[in-house]
Amino acid sequence: MSSIRALSFAILALAGLVEQTIAVDNITSDAHFYGQSPPVYPSPIGTGTGNWASAYVKAAALVAQMTLDEKSNLTFGVSSTVVPNGCSGNIPGIPRLGFPGLCLQDAGNGVRGTDFVSGYASGLHVGASWNKNLAYQRALAMGGEFRTKGVNIALGPVVGPLGRIAEGGRNWEGFSNDPYLCGSLAFETVRGIQANGVITSTKHFIGNEQETNRNPGVNAAGQSVESVSSNIDDKTMHELYLWPFQDALHAGSGNIMCSYNRLNNSHGCGNSKSLNGLLKTELGFPGFVVSDWFAQHSGVGTALAGLDMAMPDSEGFWGSNLTAAIKNGSVPLSRLDDMATRIIASWYQMGQDKNYPAPGVGMPLDIFAPHTIVDARNASAKNTILQGAIEGHVLVKNVNNALPLKSPKLLSLFGYDAKNPDTNSPSSGLSSWSLGWESGNVNEALAGFYNVPQTLPISQIAANGTIISGGGSGANTPWYIHAPFEAIRERAYTDNTAIFWDFVNVNSTGSVDAATDACLVFINAFASEGIDRSGVHDDFSDALVNNIADQCNNTIVVIHNAGVRLVDQFIDHPNVTAVIFAHVPGQDSGRALVSVLYGDSAPSGKLPYSVPKNESDYGALFEPTLPVAPYTLFPQDDFTEGVYIDYRDFDAKNITPRYEFGFGLSYTTFAYSGLSVSKLTGVSTAAYPVGAIVEGGQEDLWDVVASVTANVRNTGSVDGAEVAQLYVGIPGGPVRQLRGYSKVDVEPGTTVPLHFDLTRRDLSTWDTTAQKWKLQGGSYTISVGASSRNLPLVGTLKI
Repeated sequence: MSSIRALSFAILALAGLVEQTIAVDNITSDAHFYGQSPPVYPSPIGTGTGNWASAYVKAAALVAQMTLDEKSNLTFGVSSTVVPNGCSGNIPGIPRLGFPGLCLQDAGNGVRGTDFVSGYASGLHVGASWNKNLAYQRALAMGGEFRTKGVNIALGPVVGPLGRIAEGGRNWEGFSNDPYLCGSLAFETVRGIQANGVITSTKHFIGNEQETNRNPGVNAAGQSVESVSSNIDDKTMHELYLWPFQDALHAGSGNIMCSYNRLNNSHGCGNSKSLNGLLKTELGFPGFVVSDWFAQHSGVGTALAGLDMAMPDSEGFWGSNLTAAIKNGSVPLSRLDDMATRIIASWYQMGQDKNYPAPGVGMPLDIFAPHTIVDARNASAKNTILQGAIEGHVLVKNVNNALPLKSPKLLSLFGYDAKNPDTNSPSSGLSSWSLGWESGNVNEALAGFYNVPQTLPISQIAANGTIISGGGSGANTPWYIHAPFEAIRERAYTDNTAIFWDFVNVNSTGSVDAATDACLVFINAFASEGIDRSGVHDDFSDALVNNIADQCNNTIVVIHNAGVRLVDQFIDHPNVTAVIFAHVPGQDSGRALVSVLYGDSAPSGKLPYSVPKNESDYGALFEPTLPVAPYTLFPQDDFTEGVYIDYRDFDAKNITPRYEFGFGLSYTTFAYSGLSVSKLTGVSTAAYPVGAIVEGGQEDLWDVVASVTANVRNTGSVDGAEVAQLYVGIPGGPVRQLRGYSKVDVEPGTTVPLHFDLTRRDLSTWDTTAQKWKLQGGSYTISVGASSRNLPLVGTLKI
């Protein structure tokens, strides 16, 4: 697939050169697209209702004491020469008013780019755990590390990209391509991080579904090419892409980061419809909007459209130019006051005015220079980090109880992903260490950071060792990495198991000792910010698996995957007895895997995405959109599929996936019974909500309209945790949509009750005419079971 992608780039480059001599009807002016994103002005003035009221009173009083320049200086970042620390972004302080400034730092999976911090499971791994409480505990621990390091704003969680495109380079940073699962885990993440007083920056708002052409750049023909435009209709926007942001706001997220892409041909950080209309009006957002780094592309326009803070600086758009625009009336002073008030109110809302560490106190500018060590690690978080790593493993095949392993006499290990990368050494700039590319070639991704043509082939794997996260600003820089090989050696010593290993010879050259009890093959599927993936399976790794399986009748495959990975090249091999999607588990990767392999922990993860049999099953949602005439200079990505992505799409088209959304095996079995569906009395089921706007939308959207109960029984012989899932068939919509789940521990022979609440929002569809969520009258199909295609309990709710 990488060769195909390289050929695509070559063809595009040639096309660009041909355009110089052959007339092509390419659009050459942005004016062609004016009006496609409706204008929404003026930018709403934050009022600080609800639990933000006190913060707004304090913020208004402080801002009233600021000079014009002091207010302006709150709205754009400054370099490390002004504020000498290693934060990703800095807002300078105002000493005379006691405001210390702000440190903004990556990212949603833990503190990045510094020392003495932990490497937590990545977003996709958390999604595979389907565990809301564990997501909260992870966030609570992460937030503690951000606070200790003097980070005021943690640049996460990620809910955009949602994961529309299979090859999306940043899908691993988010939780799931299902908006309900993604939103519920984002809710817990925001709560956990902000419980420490750290502001969450929920990102990237909105429609940032591919890395290809994410920023304006220059193509191979030397032509300027705009950011790709995500063209999303109103209904799809609300029911898919806005949904998890709504959950994050309802949890109280103090900051939203706007995205690189264009939305309906208006830049994400200058789009008045999305920022003024959706975010600050419809969803009642009282916090502030920060740009993604270098995503601001105008001055007056972005200020009026609702951007409040530019990072890492204003590129000359703001600063003296903003104050000049205020003085000449281009931007009203009330807009600057609102920008400053929103920023300061968020600071007060999280209690950062009292006993908060100094901004960037634990973020050395030069990690190699002498500096005071600020150790952010907390021993109490160790179990959370390990359990988070364990629960994101998904067992999808287990023939004849190949797993768990039972004190084998001899194990044979193969594959490049088993061992640690050769280096884990701090380095500055966009380096392998800082961007999570220790096991790969970071140069593959840098074109996407520098916005220049991609010249290097994009590898599908990280061939130089195991991966614990994907690459980019969301990567981990942990204090240690526990690799699978290391963990298996430790267990082998305890069990007196002999082990052979070969991580060098691959494909047709690897050989197996005939006495081995089991062969473990370790492969990966890497993904990174800056580039989209070049495929979702690679022949190199598949050949390795098949070669070992040809020689070993008990071949167990472990895949560390930063995104969906197809397995049909080897899954039906009779000697492939078990397959685990190990995802991106963080620093405790090996320890967690061994716990699952040996049955110390029964696997309880479920897929937060579908695994189809072939790339063709994705149709147009397989790969990113490339610039083609007449849009060579203005790439267009039309979301014509609407809400039908992943399992919604496969259900609508009767495509049978290899492994469906929500699927995952355990070492025990479960049975469901006793479904009961009831509509609550005394709750309005009028067509439209009437409640006041709170953070996240109208308050009665969260009114519970119906309840569902059922039972799950452990019919096996070992303890296990089951993720019971509830799907709703909303009239006129997809045949089923996830609207509830519960992870419960069930002992052998016992039955555990299940309870699900269904809110007005859960049962509603977006009415594009009324511009409200509509609760329709009629029959709603309620299904409960173990996955999106294993739903033994079916009932009806009548509204």
